[in-house]
Amino acid sequence: MKNMRILHTSDWHLGKNLEGYSRMDEQEAFLRDFIKIVNEQKVDMVIIAGDVYDSPNPPARAEKMFYDTLKKLSAQGERLTLVIAGNHDNPERLVAAGPLARDHGIIMVGTPKTVVPTGEYGKHQVIASGEGFIEVAVNGENAVILTLPYPSEKRLNEVLYEEMEEEEERLKAYGEKIKFLLENLSGHFREDSINLIVSHLFAAGSEESGSERSIQLGGSFIVDGSSFPEKAQYIALGHIHKPQVVPGTEKRARYSGSPLHYSKKEINFGKKCFVVELHPQQEALIEEVPFKVYKPIEIWKCENIQAALERCEENKDRECWVYLEIHTDRYIREDEIKLMKNLKKDILEIMPLIAEGEREESALNSFADRKFEDIFKEFYAKERGMEPDSELIDLLLAIIQEEEEEEAHEAS
Repeated sequence: MKNMRILHTSDWHLGKNLEGYSRMDEQEAFLRDFIKIVNEQKVDMVIIAGDVYDSPNPPARAEKMFYDTLKKLSAQGERLTLVIAGNHDNPERLVAAGPLARDHGIIMVGTPKTVVPTGEYGKHQVIASGEGFIEVAVNGENAVILTLPYPSEKRLNEVLYEEMEEEEERLKAYGEKIKFLLENLSGHFREDSINLIVSHLFAAGSEESGSERSIQLGGSFIVDGSSFPEKAQYIALGHIHKPQVVPGTEKRARYSGSPLHYSKKEINFGKKCFVVELHPQQEALIEEVPFKVYKPIEIWKCENIQAALERCEENKDRECWVYLEIHTDRYIREDEIKLMKNLKKDILEIMPLIAEGEREESALNSFADRKFEDIFKEFYAKERGMEPDSELIDLLLAIIQEEEEEEAHEAS
């Protein structure tokens, strides 16, 4: 029997924006390269560990990108693909194409209660299944996979309803419930099969990178590394955007991270996926495959407004997202902001770093005998560090005028 090669990825967040700007051109470029990586690595099975989309109601383009990619990954059913839902995904919507995807060797799992139908999936087979597990036959090798899509408290309780009645005290904590569930499901693991876990959750000791939507409240939705059964040879996780090993799992449990830098807090680490070679009862051989940066996010720190204008001019033809931080002794004028944005497209934010003394001098004065427009300008400048656009002021004044006219009409 030959070894099975799986590729672990997650958190694609198709359809995601950055400060209102679409990232779908970059995502499309990534997906083209991802298909090449899968082919070059001669992967038997691709695992996508949740957060395929950035929202439960993704744009049509994002859905098309995903389904086109799945079709190409499949290679006419030659390769198996396993997809689970994350906390950003709508489980029902994600798996809606499941029956059609089956012909292409694609397995969709929406919730912890999902029971995957047995039978042929492309040129491979699901030979056994139940709530939370599948056994697949891929190219002459069998793998038992525990599947735990994003386990919200409600979904977890639905799966453990009977057990919780029997062990109510012990199973109060979220982490204990996860551990209990995985321990029970690990009974399906065998010595003659490859044994895997795929889930989308937050494991203790993992480093968040800033752009994940938290799925734990006050630490209550955190799972300890000891929650994962020792018989699992590899644990493919999604949710954290920084690629990393979960502490206390002997490098078996890993977050593959997101494929793109989705916030400025992510730019200090590289993006990658893991290619894992597995054989029954043997330690997993894990290789990291780096991803390209298609359009970098950059933070420009400028000594003054003139230096910022010059940097915008020098870099006007470069493809990059920009956060501008400008040291200044005054607020930046609207005409200066427009000039910067005209010179360099894709400026996401202009942040003036004003000396503390200057801030105190420009503190809000008394509201008495002052026009609302002036008060708003001063408030906006204090809070945002720049003057509001004239369009914003006009819109605000129009709304106020409309409300005043309605009040006058009602009074008459």
